[in-house]
Amino acid sequence: MRSLSDIAEEYDFLEGDERYRLLIELGRDLEEMPDALKTDATLVRGCSASVWVYPTQDDQKLHFLADSNAAITKGIVALVLSAVQDKPAAEVKDMDVTAALEPFDLKNQLSSNRTQGIPNMIALVKEHATRISAD
Repeated sequence: MRSLSDIAEEYDFLEGDERYRLLIELGRDLEEMPDALKTDATLVRGCSASVWVYPTQDDQKLHFLADSNAAITKGIVALVLSAVQDKPAAEVKDMDVTAALEPFDLKNQLSSNRTQGIPNMIALVKEHATRISAD
């Protein structure tokens, strides 16, 4: 998975439809999530499209499998995950993920229904990081 800073650098050079294409490309690059994990328990509430996030861990590092049934939404999911994927849970627990995503100006780049689930996804990531770092 590409780093958030690498994605931001490329995103800065792009405009309009090119930014959408980048998001779609990021979504395509997500690690495959088995259909068996796409359940009501892994569904992120508040998203206009269906989004599933399944947290895993390896030695206090966070790793997530995720998917969406909408290409641009899947790209947004990939963007959020690129901020936290494979980082120590203690670091993610204290991270301001919303601030990390600010350079992408998603609220002004995308319609409100495409971004409404982002806070819920960030909350899910932070809750998992908090739980893991407490172990």
